[in-house]
Amino acid sequence: MQGTPKNPLYIRLQTGFTQWLRILNFEPTSQRDMPKMLDEFLAYLELQNCLHPHDIQSDHLKNYFEYLDQRPNQKWGGGLSKNYIRKQLQVIRKFSRYLTESGQESFTVKMRIKGKSSNIKCILTQAEISRLYAAVKDDTLGLRDKAILALYYGCGLRKNEGASINVRDILLDKELVYVRKGKGYKERYVPLAGIGIADLQNYILYARPLLAGDKKDEALLLSVTGTRLSGHTAYERLQKLKKTAGIKKPAGLHTLRHSIASHLLHSGMKLEQIQRFLGHSSMESTQIYTHLKHEQV
Repeated sequence: MQGTPKNPLYIRLQTGFTQWLRILNFEPTSQRDMPKMLDEFLAYLELQNCLHPHDIQSDHLKNYFEYLDQRPNQKWGGGLSKNYIRKQLQVIRKFSRYLTESGQESFTVKMRIKGKSSNIKCILTQAEISRLYAAVKDDTLGLRDKAILALYYGCGLRKNEGASINVRDILLDKELVYVRKGKGYKERYVPLAGIGIADLQNYILYARPLLAGDKKDEALLLSVTGTRLSGHTAYERLQKLKKTAGIKKPAGLHTLRHSIASHLLHSGMKLEQIQRFLGHSSMESTQIYTHLKHEQV
C-alpha cells in the first residue's frame, strides 16, 4: 500500500516536515528519503480514517508496524529489512518532534523495535586505516589527504560537517575542532588527538597556502582552484587512497566515521562519550556500534 496522502492537512504537514529537515541541516539523503517514508505512514493513516495528528493513538502505530512487517520489498522482493522498519520509526518520531517544535498538535511515540540491526555495511579495521595513511603521497595534495583523514576518521565528522569546517574552527592550542554546522545545526567541540593535530597543522602551514593562492576563502579544505573542497571531491580522494592501499571494501567518508566509533568502543571508551563525540542526539543511534563486535578491528 505505498502511496501519498490526499488529505490537504497531511499534504501541508509533509511539506512543512520536508522544509524543517532542510532548515535543520539534515543529511541530503535524509532530506530526500524521510519525506517519502512519512508519505507512506500518512497514507496508511488515511486508510484508517485517522485524519489529524492528534488522533494518532498507540494502536495506529502498532498496526502500522505490523503492516510493515508483512509488506513486501517493492524493489528487491522479500520482506522489509529490520533497518528499514527501524528507520520508519525514526521518521515518525521526527515528525512528532517537528509538530511539537512548530507549535502544532502532535502525538506521542512510545514504540520500540525489538531486535538488533545496523545500517552500517562495513567498517575499516585499524590495519586498513594504517594502510590508508601509508598510501598518502608526500606532496601538497597528500598533506590535504591527511587533513581529510584527520577530520573524517580522527574526528568522526559527517560528510557535510567536514566540508563546512573553516580554518578558524581548528583550535590547535586547545586540541579541539569546533563543529558549527552539525546535524540539526547542533554545535559541538570534537577533541583532536595524536597524529591528527600534526596533520592538520602541517596542512594549514604548508599545503593550504599553496592551494589558496590569492584567494581568501575561509574554508579549511581547499580545492586546487582555492575554493572550498566539496564532500564529493573528498570522497574521490578517499577512493584513490583505497585503491592504492589495496582495500576492496566499499567505503566512503561515513565509513571512516563508523570506523573510528567502533575503534573507540573497542578501546574501552564509554557509549556516552562516543555519543558526544559523534554528535548523536540519542543513545539509540550510538548503540548500533555495540552490535559490531564481530568485526575485526
